[in-house]
Amino acid sequence: MYESIKQQIATDYFQQRFSNDGQRFVAWYLRNILFRDMNETRDDITDGADDKQIDALIIDDDKSLVRIVQGKFTQGGTVDAEPLREVLSSWIQIKDLARLQNVSNPRLARKLSELAAALDEDYEISFELITTGKLTEAAKHDLRAFQEELERIGENEDFDATIHVIDAEELKRRYDYAIETDNPSINYKFQLAGLRYMFHEIAGTPVLIVALPLKECIKFPGIKDGTLFQKNVRQSLGSSNAVNKGIRSSILGDKRSDFFFFHNGVTALCNKMQMDGDTLSLSGLSIVNGCQSLNTILSCSETVKKVDDAFILFRFYEIPQRDRADKISIYTNSQSAVKARDLRSNDKRVLAIKKAYELKYPSGYFITKRGEIAPAERNKNHVIDLSSFAKNLVAWQTLRPNLSYGETKIFDKYFETLFKNKDYPPESIFALNAWMHEVQATWVATNPLSLNESLLAMKAYAPYHHLYAVAMCFAISNNQSERVPSPSKSFEAANKFNMIGEIVKVAGTSLNMALEAAANEPQAVNRVFSPQNWIKTKACLAGINGAVRNYFSMLPMMPSGTEIRKKLNDATALPPEAFEYRWSAD
Repeated sequence: MYESIKQQIATDYFQQRFSNDGQRFVAWYLRNILFRDMNETRDDITDGADDKQIDALIIDDDKSLVRIVQGKFTQGGTVDAEPLREVLSSWIQIKDLARLQNVSNPRLARKLSELAAALDEDYEISFELITTGKLTEAAKHDLRAFQEELERIGENEDFDATIHVIDAEELKRRYDYAIETDNPSINYKFQLAGLRYMFHEIAGTPVLIVALPLKECIKFPGIKDGTLFQKNVRQSLGSSNAVNKGIRSSILGDKRSDFFFFHNGVTALCNKMQMDGDTLSLSGLSIVNGCQSLNTILSCSETVKKVDDAFILFRFYEIPQRDRADKISIYTNSQSAVKARDLRSNDKRVLAIKKAYELKYPSGYFITKRGEIAPAERNKNHVIDLSSFAKNLVAWQTLRPNLSYGETKIFDKYFETLFKNKDYPPESIFALNAWMHEVQATWVATNPLSLNESLLAMKAYAPYHHLYAVAMCFAISNNQSERVPSPSKSFEAANKFNMIGEIVKVAGTSLNMALEAAANEPQAVNRVFSPQNWIKTKACLAGINGAVRNYFSMLPMMPSGTEIRKKLNDATALPPEAFEYRWSAD
């Protein structure tokens, strides 16, 4: 694996952007295993002088997860406990972010302000040591002790964190599956000798039921990177989840031998299952119920490796049919802990909006539940997801795109505001989705709007500011900066003059200008400008508004500017009744 990675990081992309092989190794991991794009990767890397044992810091808003990565790029051999102690050092230091920010390098200092915001939102922390070597026995002992300490702290101090070591073997496994990222297929064999199991055929389907030792569970490939759960309706909910805390407590407590009776079991599907003596061969393996359990068991890996009396029930089904597998995945997850979004999926206001939209647009579909899939015959451009719709509502109707990234708050704190009107026009639902499609089409690798790299590294939430800027183009052009334009009327007007793309361009350029202006403002002593923090504050909204005004005012001074200005004026002109006061969300 070392030689393979060394060859890959010798390419121009890594050589020109990162100063040493240590940085290049971490960047390789972010690009190839975590699927960060080139802009996100450069933004995530914090390695260098005064990095305080943090080589990369990744904020994943979609998963409410913070990854703190330490890399050791060594040629074969073993890795002692020193790298783990470096991870421990980073853990101790992030407990005092103010001090750490004062003594760290500019890249890390900027990311720490983003980390503080994530911790305020109760994001889980995952410490990851990635290495091309193999841990010594002493290092494994330290890892086990660290895992137990994090469990104790999680219970007593409400600090949810896990630690994982990704060694050469695990790196190879993850890379092999990452190559098939669009449709990873996991093949796996394990021995049934000495285990209690029974093999039957039920309804023409081969079924194996086995009491599997916990220490065998952590050997399954694709747990941490999620490829083992490709058919599951949900990925890991993190260690802060109440159910997962209970599972971890059972593993680390004195009732491990009763774990089998405490747990409902794991459901695994495969395309083909074969028995050869005591060897079970599984092709196309996927876990459809048990994602939370296996991730939690993996977080206690060093403990379960030493345990012989803890088992879990596994059910293996040979189910090659995709539609049948999907139904099993949904039905077997009905007992899982739910999010605020799940609790709202059957709210009468949501269902009323869904019904009205689908009546108005028979080719469309309104998805209300996680894991739900629109019928194949529906137009995918007209399919609306409840979560995306709510985030678009926040950006447009409340004029607060800085709140759009927090799904939990949207469906908890702001739900009554967003869904108070069950008669929200289907035309506006359609238009919001259409505007966002146009916005997202510019956030691609070719970067047609020449957006700042810092913006491109914030694709989880910055596009909502882009959508907000679209709304402000109409508001400012009509001298209605304190009011909100109708999404449907604005889309209709822009479409009439074939100016949708131009308005999206103006909005994106204005967002870019606002960021660059903010970055050039003088900072207080010992303060570092953080694009990630700026984009999540109200201050950025005034900057975007000012940039839109400047863009419109400067157009007549540009070549052909007067003509473009006239077209923009025509395309953004709306009657007063097409505006309303913004919905209050703060």
